[in-house]
Amino acid sequence: MIVAGATGFAGALAAHLLWRHPGFELVGVTGRSERGRRLDDLYPRYRVPLTIEELDVDRLDALDAAVVAYPHAAAAPTVAALRERGTRVVDLSADFRLGSLSTYEHWYGAHPRPDLLAEAVYGLTELHREAIAGAALVANPGCYPTASLLGLAPLARAGLIADVVIDAKQGISGAGRAFDETTHLSMAGENILPYKVAAHRHTPEIEEQLRWLDPARPDIKVQFQAHLVPLDQGELASCYVTPSRAVAAGELRELFADAYAEEPFVEVLDAPPGVREVRETNFCRVYAAADEHTGKVLVFSAIDNLWKGTSSQAVQNLNLMFGLDETEGLS
Repeated sequence: MIVAGATGFAGALAAHLLWRHPGFELVGVTGRSERGRRLDDLYPRYRVPLTIEELDVDRLDALDAAVVAYPHAAAAPTVAALRERGTRVVDLSADFRLGSLSTYEHWYGAHPRPDLLAEAVYGLTELHREAIAGAALVANPGCYPTASLLGLAPLARAGLIADVVIDAKQGISGAGRAFDETTHLSMAGENILPYKVAAHRHTPEIEEQLRWLDPARPDIKVQFQAHLVPLDQGELASCYVTPSRAVAAGELRELFADAYAEEPFVEVLDAPPGVREVRETNFCRVYAAADEHTGKVLVFSAIDNLWKGTSSQAVQNLNLMFGLDETEGLS
């Protein structure tokens, strides 16, 4: 197994998790920068003693699996080259998350490899476990959709979402290593910044999955807003749902308890979660409440954006793809 794009935050963490994983052998890490440098020199805390190399797919015919941690559009050609050689891939970019080509093109532009869209399985493990287990290409979800959808899935399945506003907050690690004027620490410290207002690319991803969960609502639209907060890592999605009918507190508790009773990494709480509770874990903690005054349902969902929101979820998916216990290497 290799990690392509191991110099970024997500790729480096994926390499760390796979290096210590009892069921996988990490044999290479590649990067478009820092070539010739050891990964444990670039990220000492991860202690992966492999040298960062240039990706050469022609040398990878016997490779069983790869994690591709490139930005959107840059990932698709590498994913295609790996698939042509029979390598099973978990892609961390947005290139294969959307099933609709027209939706992708609207939000991202021309797709580099639209021929692979039908092969890709959306990698939110708790929603698509069976399909992931048989997949050769898994599109790892975005971190915001992971938190939002795990919070909203029980309501969507029950046909209870008439309208939803998602107010999501994330630490600066979600912006990656390439800081700009809005994500630089001097701007992010002691501050809260809304960004990508009315134009966040995770919106159609959330909408597409909600429509899959509730086919009776093919027209559902989501108001999604992201905020940058002065944390290293962590993410909280606050979801404000107008239900399609009145929902009592007892019904709500039962709905969420039943939905996640058998899930190893989703914890349903009796009080709102904080992001510190899930830091450096693959857990998602969820709390739902019925507001008698407004009739709305409030759902709060906390994850670590680099872990369950990205890299550890990729490992959870790899476990399923190769017939391992999905908690292996993550507990």
